[in-house]
Amino acid sequence: MAGLRALAADPETWRALCLAQWPSLGLETLLEKHSILGSPAVSPQRLFADAFPFPSTSTSTDAAAADQCLPGELVSAVDIYQNGTPRPLFSRVVETSTSSSWFLASPFRVDAVECKDPVPVRVASFSPAELELSWIVVDPRSGRAVNVSSRRAVAVDRHWYTGETLVRYAVVLGGSKFEATVTCSEEAGCLTLREVGLTVEDADGAAVSGEGSLRLLAAAMEGSRRKGGERERYEAKRMYEEFVRSKRGRKESKARREGLVDLCCSAVSAVAVLSFLASVVLR
Repeated sequence: MAGLRALAADPETWRALCLAQWPSLGLETLLEKHSILGSPAVSPQRLFADAFPFPSTSTSTDAAAADQCLPGELVSAVDIYQNGTPRPLFSRVVETSTSSSWFLASPFRVDAVECKDPVPVRVASFSPAELELSWIVVDPRSGRAVNVSSRRAVAVDRHWYTGETLVRYAVVLGGSKFEATVTCSEEAGCLTLREVGLTVEDADGAAVSGEGSLRLLAAAMEGSRRKGGERERYEAKRMYEEFVRSKRGRKESKARREGLVDLCCSAVSAVAVLSFLASVVLR
């Protein structure tokens, strides 16, 4: 028992677990020239406890008050796997400065792969639905982290114009949807990652600003975690589908209300015109 306690308290054990789960954490960041695990504020044990379980969907921005200190920088650790393979097809660490007024006011987006710089990956023939995505976000100053990917795809679509495959991964936090999308194509046995990006949408389908997303992330980092294990991957998909249905229902309800308002306006206009014509005729 004493040996187990010593092992559980050993930072190198937790570091090895983190690197096994998220190989991208071993990559050097551009600014600091060392891996995120080399940051003095980041404890491997705390990071694993934060990022391995799924965050609670009840995360609320109420905890993120106006005077809360928001992260001045985010580090995204991104790993893409083919289902069942222990070694990732792709790993990347992305640093995002979040303190500028431009970032805070603009729609939140983090790109691990941009369309101008696609990444070819040699793989055997497979279905895009077999791709698994791990995306964790770390605040290097506080050392807190959170998982923002369902890990398994919640939806697979095809782009209406380019024909490229869009593989979507999502978690719902505080009534908003964090969605990571892998845009890829396959030619001659070579998978090309054309875009890999993370965005945030509110319940009405509108893009959430950088500041709003930071508040959601900060609340999720400080909030509780779910402990359903493997079942949580399926729960993430269920929550995504429920979010999409709710958004569709809100749009349809809004369209009906707008249609009713248009009808009322048309009726009022028609009555006004008829009243005017009647007054002219009866003079």
